[in-house]
Amino acid sequence: MNGGESYGAIETQYIRRHHKHEPRENQCTSALVKHIRAPVHLVWSLVRRFDQPQKYKPFVSRCIMQGDLGIGSVREVNVKSGLPATTSTERLEQLDDEEHILGIRIVGGDHRLRNYSSIITVHPEVIDGRPSTMVIESFVVDVPDGNTRDETCYFVEALIRCNLSSLADVSERMAVQGRTDPINH
Repeated sequence: MNGGESYGAIETQYIRRHHKHEPRENQCTSALVKHIRAPVHLVWSLVRRFDQPQKYKPFVSRCIMQGDLGIGSVREVNVKSGLPATTSTERLEQLDDEEHILGIRIVGGDHRLRNYSSIITVHPEVIDGRPSTMVIESFVVDVPDGNTRDETCYFVEALIRCNLSSLADVSERMAVQGRTDPINH
């Protein structure tokens, strides 16, 4: 479940504890880890904004919310050109500000990611003596007809890697600029 990456004991423990997916026969699943040189509260303030994924997700051009940001809220995301999709409808499944867990399920849209759900967890750590963050994102998704399990996982992992890299860039830039207060708007 790790896209060919090897994890240490701490990563493995967090994945086992928070990233429980039960893939069916026609599904693939994976988990990716990103270490970010910014404090956990700053990174979490970006991740938890279900209504503003474009703050760090480079493929999102616009997001329209339905609901109050509580569990069950739905967002309609417009995807930038270059991807095989233009919209994605996503439901907030889990939002835990204590444990720093965000769970999302795709419920519609014009793409091939059927029965997709993901879990993102944010964990404090120390890098070079500074407060930092470990982010883990896992997913499960159907393998579309005409694709292999490996092809499907590779595609989704590439999107997640890009999102996590952008999250790191945005968070680290904010930390360097001294913006250590969480994003609330």
